[in-house]
Amino acid sequence: MKTIRMETRRPALRGAFMGLCLAAAAASPAQAERVIRLIVPYGPGATLDTVARNFNADLGKALGATVIVENRAGAGGTMGTAFVARSTDHNTLLFTAASHNLAPSLYRSPGYDPIKDFSGVAYVGNAGFVIAVPGTLNVDSLQDYIKAIKAKPGELNYSSAGNGGATHLAMASFLANVGGKMQHIPMKATGDAINEVLAGRTQGTAAAVPAIIGFKNDARIKMLAYTGAKRSPLLPDLPTAAEAGAPGYKYDTWFGILAPKSMPREEIDKIHAAMDKVLADATVQARLTRLGIDAEQMSVEAFDSLLRKDFDAAGPLVKASGANIE
Repeated sequence: MKTIRMETRRPALRGAFMGLCLAAAAASPAQAERVIRLIVPYGPGATLDTVARNFNADLGKALGATVIVENRAGAGGTMGTAFVARSTDHNTLLFTAASHNLAPSLYRSPGYDPIKDFSGVAYVGNAGFVIAVPGTLNVDSLQDYIKAIKAKPGELNYSSAGNGGATHLAMASFLANVGGKMQHIPMKATGDAINEVLAGRTQGTAAAVPAIIGFKNDARIKMLAYTGAKRSPLLPDLPTAAEAGAPGYKYDTWFGILAPKSMPREEIDKIHAAMDKVLADATVQARLTRLGIDAEQMSVEAFDSLLRKDFDAAGPLVKASGANIE
């Protein structure tokens, strides 16, 4: 009877032991595999989406996790941004740009506060825009363009990628700087705005470098200046607007990762340190340069300070542009 009991107990013990081993083996990968969602509040193919997909895998590797890019488009980026603001899972981040701070000035109820509901995690870099005009317009420099605008106040027009967007505000702030007046023609996308200039239907636009660089040698368009603080490495012969005739003028957009206020500071520091490693990689830097972005590292505190300063400037900029969505 003892032998029978021993034989029946041993398989049971072995089975229980093997079950525990299998459960542990199954649990380990799940525990090790952290999945972080990097929310892009615009659709696939948008500038933010393209930039995010150029570093998300590298960030995942640096964190020992999987970083997936998730598009949540709608209402000028406010839907995806509001989604992140409400997140409490500590694995949801927002990849956004300077337009993040414009929402309260453009929308009556964006669903979040750009400063109070978010913390800066990692500044990625910045990019300016190219001021371009039709090849048929009788100007050869930014100074010529300013003279032409002032000679016919309100008669010339410019196209943008949309009311209240970066390309609209880049031109609006340029006109405010030089004391000029033009009519604004909002389009649905940067490509549409550029097409209007190519066809000669509008007399100017401001476009991101990657969107317009393909027309560098096209006689239908003239690139007059770059709006950034320094020349674009992709267009080194193109002067900045400040160099070309608009002293003190600069307009660029930053790119960065934000977290909802619910995310603990230790998690923010961990992601920030990982992103620092990513941005220090020459291969990643080269990828961002090809997208027209000047990659730069910045502390969490410095990024938060930039966010607040940028937010304070956003309201007056939108008011001066006349942009109004709601």
